[in-house]
Amino acid sequence: MEKHSTNTVWHHATVNRSRREVMNGHKSAVLWFTGLSGAGKSTLAHAVEERLYHLGCRTFVLDGDNVRQGLCGDLGFSDQDRQENIRRIAEVAKLMLESGLITLTAFISPFRAERQYARNLVPHGDFIEIYCNCDLAICEQRDVKGLYRKARQGDIPLFTGISSPYEVPEKPDLYIDTGISDLGECVERVLSVLELRGVINMPA
Repeated sequence: MEKHSTNTVWHHATVNRSRREVMNGHKSAVLWFTGLSGAGKSTLAHAVEERLYHLGCRTFVLDGDNVRQGLCGDLGFSDQDRQENIRRIAEVAKLMLESGLITLTAFISPFRAERQYARNLVPHGDFIEIYCNCDLAICEQRDVKGLYRKARQGDIPLFTGISSPYEVPEKPDLYIDTGISDLGECVERVLSVLELRGVINMPA
């Protein structure tokens, strides 16, 4: 899955991750929200970012729909294209980690191998996989874009949860049942993990 250009050498900058973290007042990390469409990944990621913003943290959300407007706009939804989509996002998240940001990614990312690839790109402990578990029936009820309906009608092929598989994380860093848990409670659980990992210091 790795891709490298030939005749290139990585340039080591003098302004590095550690210096940026000192300037920011917090460590950087990659929060990888995964789950079915409609499970609340984007909603939770943006709610967490809002809290982090008010804590003075430097953040950025990589959202699945937004990324496919540009960076991954040339990709479809075949297994191969999904893998390439996640490969690109993982590489971007790695660069943002080095920039000192707390990066939140909200992608279905249905395959374990691709999520493991993303984890392997960054130092141990800097990748936090957050599984947003939600019953399929609830995801369909929340489906304001009508994607599940179209998928069940056969208008959208290879739709995760209907005609394409979702491989449930075996050992996520955080498991959240977004189908029944209050959004505020979910946000607090994510912040608790960040504090436990030493990424942020919550005010007393």
